[in-house]
Amino acid sequence: MRLLDALAAGEPGIIDLSQPLRDGMPCSPTHPGFHLALARRHGDSVRPDGMTGSHELITMGGHVGTHMDALCHVAVDGRMHGGVPVAIEQGRYTRHGIDEVPPMVCRGVLADVPALRGTDRLAPGEPVTAADLDSALDTAFGGVGVRRGDVVLIRTGWPQLWDDPAAYLGTGSGVPGLDAGGARRLAEAGVRAVGGDTLALEHIPAGAGLGRLPVHRILLQDAGINLIEVMNLEALAATGAREFVFVCAPLRIVGATGAPVRPLALVGP
Repeated sequence: MRLLDALAAGEPGIIDLSQPLRDGMPCSPTHPGFHLALARRHGDSVRPDGMTGSHELITMGGHVGTHMDALCHVAVDGRMHGGVPVAIEQGRYTRHGIDEVPPMVCRGVLADVPALRGTDRLAPGEPVTAADLDSALDTAFGGVGVRRGDVVLIRTGWPQLWDDPAAYLGTGSGVPGLDAGGARRLAEAGVRAVGGDTLALEHIPAGAGLGRLPVHRILLQDAGINLIEVMNLEALAATGAREFVFVCAPLRIVGATGAPVRPLALVGP
């Protein structure tokens, strides 16, 4: 109730964790990028009373911008999480689509790894390990810990490169992120979802590209844990909060492997 009272009083506490959608934004070369075009402009058609309307056409992939991965995003030997066989009807997955993910209103915790290491941003290709998670969540910032059903957000500082798409993608240099050991630690903890501030959330070594994504396999296929990627965790980190109310819901696109989200952190006074 203290948090609700603070929000009702207009005190700062609602933090947007998404990146803005715009043409030219960083995007994986394997996904259709974001594009907005005005289909009707003010003045193209004028009503008798002088009123005009305008609207747009938007095209984008389901894994572009801040988005959530559905469980059907990953399969191994033709089977998705829980041994569910891959099945498509009318161009859509019949099981584990993003439309099956309920809205999330739960406890969130932030693992601020750059703060743990005394730097503004992790180096390209730097892994975030199970030991890093233990230190960031249990020791360095007041021992908030991880509980079953939490959403864990992992900060690398990578959004500082958002306005330089080539650097953000890190095609040659690699990208920091969660490694396989860290993913297993979170799966064992029974978290509800894992979010990160990079394109793929997981550790991408220099020159490795996206040919192997072990964290996706561990969390999505093995554990049934949704991923949230391309977040912006800088403003949240600046508050010093390490636990908060997390609010997030993907668009209900039936049978899709992912969808845009606009996650929020509600930080108490």
